[in-house]
Amino acid sequence: MKNEDALMQKLSSISDRFLEVEKQVGDPEVIADQKRYRNLMREYKRLGPIVDQFKSLRAWEAEREQAESWSQGDDAEFQELANLELPGILDQLDMGYAEARIMLLPKDEVDDRPVMMEFRAGTGGDEAALFAGDLYRMYQRHCEGKGWRWQLVNANEGTAGGFKEITVRVEGDGVFGWLKFESGVHRVQRVPETESQGRVHTSAATVAVLPVAEDVDVELDLSVVRRDTFRASGAGGQHVNKTESAVRLTHGPSGIVVECQDGRSQHQNYEYALEVLRTRLFEQERDRQNAERAEQRKSLVSTGDRSAKIRTYNYPQGRVTDHRISFTSHALTAIMGGDLNPVIEALRMAEQAELLAAES
Repeated sequence: MKNEDALMQKLSSISDRFLEVEKQVGDPEVIADQKRYRNLMREYKRLGPIVDQFKSLRAWEAEREQAESWSQGDDAEFQELANLELPGILDQLDMGYAEARIMLLPKDEVDDRPVMMEFRAGTGGDEAALFAGDLYRMYQRHCEGKGWRWQLVNANEGTAGGFKEITVRVEGDGVFGWLKFESGVHRVQRVPETESQGRVHTSAATVAVLPVAEDVDVELDLSVVRRDTFRASGAGGQHVNKTESAVRLTHGPSGIVVECQDGRSQHQNYEYALEVLRTRLFEQERDRQNAERAEQRKSLVSTGDRSAKIRTYNYPQGRVTDHRISFTSHALTAIMGGDLNPVIEALRMAEQAELLAAES
């Protein structure tokens, strides 16, 4: 019981912190400081389920103590009742403690942030651009099905359809924590529409899922950022090709170039471009930190390497395979229709198993 006692002590401390945060978020001075208020509300939402689990465990522990007391008493009827109930109570406690340990696993501090998702056609020419478009629509259906906000930032269409490159912003509860496993190279094996001989081709597209940077994450010196404007092309509404509403930002020190043309005005495109630039600079720093951590702990699930081949979509066999965890599903149509829950849940469980093993 020593492990359980230590766990309950930790949960008790979290419960105390939750009550403290709950009091602070109702303080008018805190509410007036929007940055502090947002951070506290994130903490409040994160700690709430853990505190609920702590309360459940305390209730089951009380049930266990009562049943054990009855089983050791003199009343035969209570002894029989306790012997019937105790196995179920112990099972509930085992499951509850296991769930609590998972809830206490270290989380990425940016798990609750919105994300920039970038889709880029890779090897395979026109077919790769078409596949990038298919991935874009797959994730769009998935995210909208969760009630998340899906906002187009920039698009560069392929010559035969699809996209050479497209960037979107996704906002909702726990977006990065849910989608972060999707970064990497996605391969497709199928007969392209342009293939007259019926041969199966292999093409690829890259998906990058980047947590949106906040102002405090990156000190962006605008004096080293070159700003150019040009006429937008492709989808974008009534201003397309009429005014120089598109914006290109070039960050001198890093060489990062960002283009945004799908906003309704030059000002809106500039704001989008700044956010994307901050996000990419923030991701560079995160990549550096992740590389340092990777030397200490190897992870099959979340390597952070966006050049790694992570998944194959095999159309002739109706099969989707995630190569990191040997996950295979023959529900390709459903997955391409946006039902990514089975894949992502499997990845989350694999990461939880890795983290639990590292702590044991």
